[in-house]
Amino acid sequence: MTSSVSVEPTEHSARRLGQARLAVSVLFLTNGAMFANILPHYPAIKDGLDLSNAAFGVSVAAFPLGAITAGLASGALVRRFRSSRVATVGTWFIGLSILLAGIAPSWAVLTVTLFLAGAMDAITDVAQNSHGLRVQRLYKRSILNSFHAVWSIGAVLGGLMGATAAGLEIPRGLHLAVSFVLFSALTLTCYRFLLPGAEPAEPDDEAPDAAAPAVVRRASLVTAGILAALVVIGIAGALVEDAGSTWAAVYLTDALDATPTVAGLGFVALVGLQFVGRLFGDRLVDRFGQRAVAQTGGALAAVGMGTALLFPSIPLTILGFGLAGLGVATLVPAAMHSADELPGLRSGTGLTVISWLLRLGFLLSPPIVGAIADASSLRVGLIVVPLAGILALLASPVLPKRVRGLPS
Repeated sequence: MTSSVSVEPTEHSARRLGQARLAVSVLFLTNGAMFANILPHYPAIKDGLDLSNAAFGVSVAAFPLGAITAGLASGALVRRFRSSRVATVGTWFIGLSILLAGIAPSWAVLTVTLFLAGAMDAITDVAQNSHGLRVQRLYKRSILNSFHAVWSIGAVLGGLMGATAAGLEIPRGLHLAVSFVLFSALTLTCYRFLLPGAEPAEPDDEAPDAAAPAVVRRASLVTAGILAALVVIGIAGALVEDAGSTWAAVYLTDALDATPTVAGLGFVALVGLQFVGRLFGDRLVDRFGQRAVAQTGGALAAVGMGTALLFPSIPLTILGFGLAGLGVATLVPAAMHSADELPGLRSGTGLTVISWLLRLGFLLSPPIVGAIADASSLRVGLIVVPLAGILALLASPVLPKRVRGLPS
């Protein structure tokens, strides 16, 4: 009987493979840019709706809550409809949700639209990473960090667009509508260059061997423990990214009296240096290993942002967010790649689970930081950033010294 299992072709022309890599990069670019466009508008949205720090934190937490609610469906959707299609359609819905959030007339509408944006972002995130890993396997070397570097470029671009629009007092609805149309059209244009066909099945998707139950249980426990530690590493990166996206502009505006344009530079610095870290991340990981790079990055994030909080000023705070972004640059890609390579899991399962669980960092951070800010100050609440660096240090031993599944 003929098998229906899809297998990835082992060879593509260099031109076709290059086109696929560029197309995946565009997916990451648009994903980073769309959400970042609204971030510099957060202070104005918060003031316009007369929200407390805690209420605003709950609204922002709706984004990761939506991601957690929809995230576990990502793997099934990718296998059913293909990663290329899911990522393309998901990007369109993210942009529409962000536009509606930007013009929300009430706290409830803001919360619901951010929930929907988060749900679609989780599905799109798994789809674009899944397609990126398909391309990486064909390249037979590490390129995943380069995709995340392009995401950072998109986030910087979106942040600068938002900061400029806020500084020039361009209506939010107009600005976000232009962003939606621009990046949606870019995503649709690149769709035809993505890898064709259904998602390839891994050997582990076939029927399992008749292994002894005790051995299987022990292997499952080890796999679960490694996956849990990888989730901690992913959450550490998520905590830092959330602090920059949710609170950098608010902190610089409210606590340090920065102008709207300058306040937007906190997030821009974070994702800008995060881009630098990811640009060189593949080479650093190949040379020093994921573990050493993560340990160095965790220390850098803890010391950099910790110093900025101890000695508050506009320049030092912007630098602190930047160093934190540089420190966690490779954490999420490392956690995703390691989870996707875990033995004993169905294809895409590790990636889906870790993508889903690391959203806990985005879910828990905004309301916790907001509540601490209302009880004390936002400066105290932002202690989560150096703590995230420490978490990465503690969990880093689970990462391999060299990337698995690729030539050394």
